[in-house]
Amino acid sequence: MQFDDMRIFVTTVDAGNFTAAANRLRLSKQFVSRRVAALEASLGVRLLVRNTRKLAVTDLGQAFYERAKRILADVADAEQAMSARRSEPRGLLRVSAPMSFGMTHLSPLVAEFLRAHPDVRFDMDLSDRVVDVVGEGFDMALRIGRLADSTLIAQKLADVRMIACCSPDYRKRRRAPATPAELERHACLPYGQEGRAAWTFVVDGVNTTFDVHGPLRANNGELIRDAAIAGLGIALLPDFIVGGAMAAGQLVEVLPEWRPPPSALHVVYPQHREGSVTIRAFAQFLRARLGNGDANSRPADA
Repeated sequence: MQFDDMRIFVTTVDAGNFTAAANRLRLSKQFVSRRVAALEASLGVRLLVRNTRKLAVTDLGQAFYERAKRILADVADAEQAMSARRSEPRGLLRVSAPMSFGMTHLSPLVAEFLRAHPDVRFDMDLSDRVVDVVGEGFDMALRIGRLADSTLIAQKLADVRMIACCSPDYRKRRRAPATPAELERHACLPYGQEGRAAWTFVVDGVNTTFDVHGPLRANNGELIRDAAIAGLGIALLPDFIVGGAMAAGQLVEVLPEWRPPPSALHVVYPQHREGSVTIRAFAQFLRARLGNGDANSRPADA
């Protein structure tokens, strides 16, 4: 049983139905329903009786609701008491972040934050995999791109500019595509996890998705960037990964008039950690340092 599932169940009972609970929690109705079903499965009992108009709470569900509400109240009181006694950030902060962004942007920011808050310690995990924040015990994670539906609290930190690019040699050999639709005739190098390999561009003011394929797919941006530099195909990567190679002439932009929509950098953390002074301070610090909402290339001496 997950702690956040307990919170979702209590909110659902208080709200009276899944739709109202989803609105309160800023989650989808389907996700709320799935998490309550998962809670029932983990407990091995029926907590709610569903019908077309409203939810009815079973006797066991009412007993669990009353206990769960007391537990949530106790946790909230404990967190408030600790926060009141700990107005300054302190303690261990376990953070997951994409490797490329961590090396180019996060590294100097962590050092600056530690100098300002010497009672804080970081345990950093730089990886392009999507970690299970709650299950793996992370306090927060930085994520780029569309967020999956989850119980995590998310705050947008900055926009991330995406650039389609290839090596000068590849452009000379294959001739750059004139429109995004021509990508299907090119070797493309998808960056990301498993699933559909597709890239989105703004076409006539509308986000339009195009399927792509090629000789290499990876969840590491540097590997895709280096493959593009080697002339293996076209890559679509964040500017902070390819900006240096483009400045050095190793990569050139393709489809400059068909820019992809900007991606976004978010910080996410579990709902039960919302009251953490340290998490809140670091999130605010990142938002302030990333400035105008843009997380892209920086000068080499920045």
